Amino acid sequence: MPWVYYLESGRVALGVMDGDVMEHQLGVVVGPCWLEATSAVLNLPNAVDAVAETEVCLRRVPVAEFRRSLADMPEAAQAVLHDVARAHRQQTELAVSRLAKDAEARCAEWLLRHAQTGDQGVMAVLLQQRKRSIAAQLGIAPETLSRVLRHLRERSLISGSGRILNLVDPSGLRSLAGV
Repeated sequence: MPWVYYLESGRVALGVMDGDVMEHQLGVVVGPCWLEATSAVLNLPNAVDAVAETEVCLRRVPVAEFRRSLADMPEAAQAVLHDVARAHRQQTELAVSRLAKDAEARCAEWLLRHAQTGDQGVMAVLLQQRKRSIAAQLGIAPETLSRVLRHLRERSLISGSGRILNLVDPSGLRSLAGV
């Protein structure tokens, strides 16, 4: 992303595009405001697409210049900004995931995000939360989570039961999760 954009005026829809169509809209912003500044702060690609709903006036700032201006901030302010940007990015990714991915893809993504590599190089997830809490994070019913985990076992993507789930086929899970 070579640029970060400042919306001086106008209204822009944010969401996930499919071709030329806003397939899933997450919200609308009205200038003045930054568009996807979180991505520039964290040096990541944009998490959502933006489409003008009205005539807009945009200011385009090179990301390198934007990041240099942040470096002039006091260290404590930079730390707060990064913490807020990380939290915002996580919430945005969660919203995009819930809109654009089915229950299996969200579950696969969750498993990959929480996996740790053990002594023998096997990736595993220790379920430290109740399934009800995990299901709520994924935006699905606990019964759906149980069904999805059963399907993942049947497809030999995971193994185990109880509190430890082994990721038998991490690349298969990545493919399912779309990451």
